[in-house]
Amino acid sequence: MTGKFLRFSLQERKLLKGLLGFAKANKVNLYLVGGILRDELLGRRKDDLDFDFCLKHKAISFGRKFARQIGAGFVVLDKEHGSCRAVKKAKDAIYTFDFTDFRGPNLEEDLLARDFTINAIALELDKLFCAKTYDYLIDYYNGRQDLQNKVIKVVHKDAFIEDPLRILRAFSFAAVLGFSIEPKSMTLAKKERNKLNTVSSERVREELFRIMHSENSYECLKTLAELKILEIIFPEIRKMRGIGQGPYHHLDVWEHTLETVRQLDILLRDFGRNIDIVNYLNEYVTADRKRIALLRFGAFLHDFGKPVTLRHIKGKTVFHGHERAGTKIAKEIAMRLKLSNDETEALVKMVLWHLRPGYLADSENPTARAKFRYFRDAAGEALGILLLSLADQRATKGPLTTGKAALQHERVVARLIKEYLTEKKEKKPKRLITGDDLIKKFALKPSPLIGRILKEMEELQAIGRVKTKEEALRYARKMI
Repeated sequence: MTGKFLRFSLQERKLLKGLLGFAKANKVNLYLVGGILRDELLGRRKDDLDFDFCLKHKAISFGRKFARQIGAGFVVLDKEHGSCRAVKKAKDAIYTFDFTDFRGPNLEEDLLARDFTINAIALELDKLFCAKTYDYLIDYYNGRQDLQNKVIKVVHKDAFIEDPLRILRAFSFAAVLGFSIEPKSMTLAKKERNKLNTVSSERVREELFRIMHSENSYECLKTLAELKILEIIFPEIRKMRGIGQGPYHHLDVWEHTLETVRQLDILLRDFGRNIDIVNYLNEYVTADRKRIALLRFGAFLHDFGKPVTLRHIKGKTVFHGHERAGTKIAKEIAMRLKLSNDETEALVKMVLWHLRPGYLADSENPTARAKFRYFRDAAGEALGILLLSLADQRATKGPLTTGKAALQHERVVARLIKEYLTEKKEKKPKRLITGDDLIKKFALKPSPLIGRILKEMEELQAIGRVKTKEEALRYARKMI
């Protein structure tokens, strides 16, 4: 790793040189630290760059002046620890500049107070534009070596005590970067896991969804579960362990849940060449979270309702209504994590309807009405639930699960996926009748009856039972 940092655009170099000039004019030594250097050394690149800087003192005062100088937004993040942020929009990009006072008397002590060695690398800003930038990197704790070895390692033994969220962050970094966690750091994480209870749910949520966005989510969740860290965040897991599910399953409820997540990840890789499915999964449900992460979380939650519905009837283990019980738990978890209404609604649909594709697959050729009702009820989550159903089925390999039934399930769901993608591209037909038509024709008053009639007409139109306005009105008359 020698030579310049060559991946900055002209716009970024201009902003950084402007910051350097401003720092020199104010006699301030600025050090670039953290993620930007880590990602540069790994050859990774984000669309919107976040620059983290530390300086000896008076970071808030410096940051406020700099924000004013470049016309950026400004906010104080932590007055006590001298931390602030300037946000600048330039053309199509957004640049974030964080300024923080040293977390100690000097730079070495500041870097010692950071979370992991790979994030404890610094560079004095005026060396950024030198001929051999890499030669000037400040790396007291061998972060570059750990980057090369693909290892997550705490800088010091009290890292998790100082901020317990770092326990989860170690795993999110491992998942996103494809790294392993050093054994000593893993032992410390397990030892201090109960301290995660003191961390705000918003901070937990952000690290959790970094894991859910990653292709390595299964391995990460599996290790978190083995260390009993995951059940600190989701105590519901304790009741899922050890519950057998009868002869159709080969795993208990909890192991089946993890296996469903694993099978989903395999499916998502298999569908990686289908641009329509990829585009669907990459849709943003919120500004920060994509549908693919919510789908993985839905797979994780899909059977959380089984422990409360467990019954033994005539020697059989049953979980009747576990999907409806699961929606209540999903809502509670979504509330705990402070997810948005849209995210909560998506998760509830996944949990509530995850059995529906299996019911449809009981027949080699589901009726048009049954398919219409599934797509109507599942709405925007219909495709995701079909993928979840496939993963759920593949995670079920008990002695009574036949190859013939599994193959039929695969065939039916594959056709449903194809139908969904085809219909999504087609323009939705215009309604044959409206509420006003019903009011005028039958002298009705506004009431829930009109909504029920229109809903029935939409279904009949979709399955080809009514094709004209006159036919629709005749059916409406019979309903009334």
